[in-house]
Amino acid sequence: MENPNFSVVEIDGPDAAFRPVEKSRGKNAKQVTWVLLLKAHQTVSCITWLATFLWSLPGTIRKRLVHGQGAAESEKLGKGKLLFKVIRTFLVTTLAILAFEIVAYFKGWHHFQSSNLHIPHASELQGWLHMVYVAWLTFRADYIAPPIQALSNFCIVLFLIQSVDRMVLCLGCLWIKYKKIKPRISGDFFKQEDVEKSGYEYPMVLVQIPMCNEIEVYEQSISAVCQIDWPENRLLIQVLDDSDDESIQRLIQAEVAKWSQKGINIIYRHREVRTGYKAGNLKSAMGCDYIKDYEFVAIFDADFQPNPDFLKQTVPHFKDNPELGLVQARWAFVNKDENLLTRLQNINLCFHFEVEQQVNGVFLNFFGFNGTAGVWRIRALEESGGWLERTTVEDMDIAVRAHLNGWKFIFLNDVKVLCEVPESYEAYKKQQHRWHSGPMQLFRLCFRAIITSKIAAWKKANLILLFFLLRKLILPFYSFTLFCIILPLTMFVQEAELPLWVICYVPVFMSFLNILPSPKSFPFIVPYLLFENTMSVTKFNAMISGLFQLGSSYEWIVTKKAGRSSESDLLAAAERESKTMNQLHIHRGASESELSELNRLMEQKEAAAKPVKRVNKIFKKELALAFLLLTAAVKSLLAAQGVHFYFLLFQGVTFLLVGLDLIGEQMS
Repeated sequence: MENPNFSVVEIDGPDAAFRPVEKSRGKNAKQVTWVLLLKAHQTVSCITWLATFLWSLPGTIRKRLVHGQGAAESEKLGKGKLLFKVIRTFLVTTLAILAFEIVAYFKGWHHFQSSNLHIPHASELQGWLHMVYVAWLTFRADYIAPPIQALSNFCIVLFLIQSVDRMVLCLGCLWIKYKKIKPRISGDFFKQEDVEKSGYEYPMVLVQIPMCNEIEVYEQSISAVCQIDWPENRLLIQVLDDSDDESIQRLIQAEVAKWSQKGINIIYRHREVRTGYKAGNLKSAMGCDYIKDYEFVAIFDADFQPNPDFLKQTVPHFKDNPELGLVQARWAFVNKDENLLTRLQNINLCFHFEVEQQVNGVFLNFFGFNGTAGVWRIRALEESGGWLERTTVEDMDIAVRAHLNGWKFIFLNDVKVLCEVPESYEAYKKQQHRWHSGPMQLFRLCFRAIITSKIAAWKKANLILLFFLLRKLILPFYSFTLFCIILPLTMFVQEAELPLWVICYVPVFMSFLNILPSPKSFPFIVPYLLFENTMSVTKFNAMISGLFQLGSSYEWIVTKKAGRSSESDLLAAAERESKTMNQLHIHRGASESELSELNRLMEQKEAAAKPVKRVNKIFKKELALAFLLLTAAVKSLLAAQGVHFYFLLFQGVTFLLVGLDLIGEQMS
């Protein structure tokens, strides 16, 4: 009855019953069938979705091109059809060139098995088409490829330098987190619980809210600022309204009057002549006589909603720190998950705040002022020359001049102020144009002041080489030139080439570093990489216009707001509206004049807030680059360059979607 084999298995392999192969034997055939059906269903769903997308894309493109420029006017429809014909002609031309290349490929007129170009001998030539092609190859190898390769190598060097800078910033951020370095308040600033008794310890603070025709957000920003926890006799709120719409002016005046009746120290200011845009608005407000009684000024744009404890988290940092000129808080976004565009913006801005500004604030005590959500020492503003109207980046201008005068800055990564990011590509593009043309304007104007200033030499080098040249000029230059121009050209001029690590490995790694501050955005790493290359067109154009003083560099367009609110803001607004309705119900017969005035204001608000019909636009630069990249993708497929083909294909599709305004907020 003994079984030696069974005994050996039982002794030497006691865990055999727990192996996966044994576990799989217990599966029911019905379960396997269901799993296979589920996999098949998922595959069919994916294929169906892809087919539907590809089928509907041409119709969407044609509809967007025909109707993209406006409305139902025949003239505008004619322009849309003309644009569609131009693009179609461009496509036919590029396809003809590709057909010529395909014929040459299958005829064996060019051979690229080795890195050296092989030009056929005269005996091999048959026909004038062969002669033309050989002449093109010779001209391409001798005169076109060398300058392209030289420019390519130059851009690669700039790309590596900028990548090293980005890595150093990330290492600095990791060091800050590891050492738990952050600005701390020295001592107990608020010693007594009774605000009235300890009022002498609270400095005089001025709060400014500059705005211009921003009907979507004025109410929530004024409401948030008026609820800041600070003694009423130590705080003054200025609503600086540059609106040119009288109905919006009356609404803002009514909102200010409402809070003034509640005991808030708030005033309304309006300029008759709107010169200098935001800088002129702030400069005019700082010229009031009563400003000399105040020590600090906090600035909030119209879409910012500070928490009630904002001043208590920022102002104490100035105590016992006479060299401190600015305390900057971080932005947080109420609409970061609204669409793909807002998600991609959130990645960029999270890196900007948590890495760039935090590292520069800790190690250099300098960074660019963000124009809002910050507290300035008024003496620092005055000694630095105040607000100037010479550029469209007045915030960066005053920050550079204050740095040259020896003032230090602090960035508080833990103090966040809610705001919005643009939800439409048109608004985002205009914002980015202003943000990238202004620094080049400023660099031209303040270069001599930096050289002649009394700050340390390494601070001058940081301002010129890193702050301006590397991060404001070189970044958009190489990004646009390398990935949008040189890469597609190398598909047609194959004697010049880009290494695979430049196209794939380094960009993916740098995108990975950019997403680290917002880990929830990791699924969007590929769209982020492609979209950043797409935005390089706008940034490069803005950089050139600012550097050479072109007309568009002085363009200032207020970023379109959607009026988004956080959940707590919505609940508070609902509660306030309920209380207001109850009070109206109780005192309905008390004052007919007040009720009529309230009804008139409500009607004005509804009329002013009536949405204007807008349509998505066509962006010609992005469309032209889309077709260039897609044509290069076909050529790379012909040359069997796998990674190049996929990059050019997806990048071209991204340019196409952006050029047709299919990203971000969709309008009728």
